Amino acid sequence: MAKSSNLKTAALEKSSHLEYFKIAVSVDCVIFGYEEKELKVLLIKSDLKEFAGLYSLLGDLVRPDEDLDKASYRILKERTDLDDVFLQQVHTFGTVNRHPSGRVVSTAYYSLVNINNHKLKINNNDLRWHTVKNVHKLAFDHKEILATSLLHLRGQIEEHPVIHNLLDEKFSLRELQEVYEAILNTPLDRRNFRKKITLKNWLVDLNEMEDNVSHRPGKLYKFKPKLIKNNKLT
Repeated sequence: MAKSSNLKTAALEKSSHLEYFKIAVSVDCVIFGYEEKELKVLLIKSDLKEFAGLYSLLGDLVRPDEDLDKASYRILKERTDLDDVFLQQVHTFGTVNRHPSGRVVSTAYYSLVNINNHKLKINNNDLRWHTVKNVHKLAFDHKEILATSLLHLRGQIEEHPVIHNLLDEKFSLRELQEVYEAILNTPLDRRNFRKKITLKNWLVDLNEMEDNVSHRPGKLYKFKPKLIKNNKLT
């Protein structure tokens, strides 16, 4: 039987590396929404003097007795009063000087929500939706976190029908294309887009037409229920 004389206790490990156990952990929530043909992100005014006048993502430190995932939901609830949003990890950011108070490593979570179905109940610190393409400067490294999350979202919509969260249950192909164009920030060819969506086999033709629209009514569709269940990001 192998000897364990080289093993050390957890207490000894901590006492010999005290500086390593003084790093804070935080969570930042990137909440994307869609409204008026624009992709939007939920931002709040920073309460730190070093970032006076700047907006930031919804974030805070993780409590010593708190799991990382639970912290993300707690922070979102405290800052927005939203408690029916599914959050997914995107990336961890650990640049040494990213926080003016000291070393803080942050994990970003993101979600997609239908703005009409998720009304904000808290107004603290000018909490509101901002059009993503108009966001140029944020507190901390939150512009980088936003850009990374947007890149992640753009990759996901190519392979998974996660944007069902941004649409009503019934929608036209025109409305679906408008969501893609808002996320990708580029116009798409109508014929090529419809061909690509058809090949993905994500949609159910409802045999219904749009009504009360100022343009030629289009056919209505919905995402296949099984796909929504397997691509939950609500």
